[in-house]
Amino acid sequence: EQPSLIPLEKKIIKDFGITKFVVCTDAGLASNDNRQFNTQGERSYIVTQSLKKIKKHIKDWALNPEGWTKGDSTGLDISSVMKAVDDGESYEDGIWYKERWINENGIEQRIIVSFSPKYRAYQRYIRNRQIERARKSAESNKKTTTKNPNSPSRFLDEVRYTDNGEVADNVEVVVNDGRIAEEEKYDGFYAVCTTLEDDIKDIIEVNKRRWEIEESFRIMKSDFKARPVYLQKDNRIEAHFLTCFIALMFIRILESRTGNKLTIEELIDTLRGYNFYHYEGSGYVPTYTRNDATDILHEAFGFRTDYQINGEKNMKKIIKNTKR
Repeated sequence: EQPSLIPLEKKIIKDFGITKFVVCTDAGLASNDNRQFNTQGERSYIVTQSLKKIKKHIKDWALNPEGWTKGDSTGLDISSVMKAVDDGESYEDGIWYKERWINENGIEQRIIVSFSPKYRAYQRYIRNRQIERARKSAESNKKTTTKNPNSPSRFLDEVRYTDNGEVADNVEVVVNDGRIAEEEKYDGFYAVCTTLEDDIKDIIEVNKRRWEIEESFRIMKSDFKARPVYLQKDNRIEAHFLTCFIALMFIRILESRTGNKLTIEELIDTLRGYNFYHYEGSGYVPTYTRNDATDILHEAFGFRTDYQINGEKNMKKIIKNTKR
């Protein structure tokens, strides 16, 4: 059963006398009761809509690569953009969208589906890491039991058999490629339902910020180890989270400076691999391997360190410039 926002909204109405507002929530707070409540008076809503849970004919329309709009261009086909992302090639960035009105559970609402190649690349990067972990578990014939819906174990099945191939007590852990393919169908797509008739670009921008905020929380918790915190003194706890926040700010700046060509994970992995061996009196030899990510970073910041050897003066100059 989905939780409800209604008691909170009634309190806002009572305490502040505000009767006109737009509720913007994720799918966890997008119950039919919440939607019904926010169609009354001057209230409206923008709620995340799971494409997996809508009627088949609407889902087919939403995932169809034809009939998209971007800017002033309509009737676009996004097949080539999707293929470029999947093949790891450069792609045209931006947001494509399509919309229609639907009647669900007695509510007339507008469903807006957007497609972002950057979001698709991000989702596939995360899943590929999970699939790799799932395959390692299958190789060791182990499956972890967990309630986490995002665990790599969701891609694993247990097959029971005998030496003669009959169903019995022997267990083999296998990767369910069909389940992976089914999940991949939705990569890059994002849907919302709303009663607003505002400009579609404004509504999409609101929800674009949402997944970027969610991504920031994930980066803080996973990549920057913001949690768990094994500290007790307030000043140390504050220093810990301040350090994590500054790191997040810097990585977002790097993301912008590189033209959003690299995912956050690619940036972090590349920067962590930027190591050198120092030969006293001669210079620095890179121990990392040059690739597309290092080329993008070098181009964005106007220096290179992937030479066979970097002289002492050149490295001091680079270090000095980074302190500005």
